[in-house]
Amino acid sequence: MSGVVVTNPPKADAKDVEALAGYGVATVSEAMGRTGLLGTELRPIQQGIRVAGTAVTVIGWPGDNLMIHAAVEQCGDGDILVVTTTSPSTDGMFGELFATALRQRGVRGLVINAGVRDTQELREMGFPAWARAVSAQGTVKATGGSVNVPVAIGGQVVRPGDVILADDDGVVVVPRERARETVAKSEAREAKEARSRAAFLDGELGLDRYGLRDTLKRLGVEYVSYEEYAGEGTGS
Repeated sequence: MSGVVVTNPPKADAKDVEALAGYGVATVSEAMGRTGLLGTELRPIQQGIRVAGTAVTVIGWPGDNLMIHAAVEQCGDGDILVVTTTSPSTDGMFGELFATALRQRGVRGLVINAGVRDTQELREMGFPAWARAVSAQGTVKATGGSVNVPVAIGGQVVRPGDVILADDDGVVVVPRERARETVAKSEAREAKEARSRAAFLDGELGLDRYGLRDTLKRLGVEYVSYEEYAGEGTGS
């Protein structure tokens, strides 16, 4: 397997990345039309942490972390390392030593479509990670791959320099060209949710606020008393 290491790819503007960090993954995905989520298999090894950064991408061979070593050199302040493999893998390709090297370079976290290990140490050092699996199984360093090329995870394409946002709900990718637009749409969505939250605190129902009573009626959903329902059930 041949490969390539691409240097100095374009990145989303740092101000837009920081602005997106103020919103949750769910909000940002909704703001983009319910797109960008990297599937349900990537889970955080910690809780209560949200990070946003620009992607440095890696594609390597299953059970082989050679290209992660190559990627460390390409990482810088504000980046998030995004790793996948040519076919499914759960081996522990990333651990505390990698995190130490990346943290020294200002990397904000890891998203790996494979396994991670040393999870206690990663939590203790405050290096957040989202992984497909947790596994102590080690790897080799023997096969080439690529760094800073487009990769596919969970049906989504992640390009180097795209924005990665991750929290307890999962991971979302924002194409770098859409970062500023998505900030504005996320702000509008959060303002709308704030108004709904205030209404619900005042006792208003979603059925009324969102006009869902008409939707139920249109779909043929009827309201019946318990006695009527129970009578229908027994045939009496």
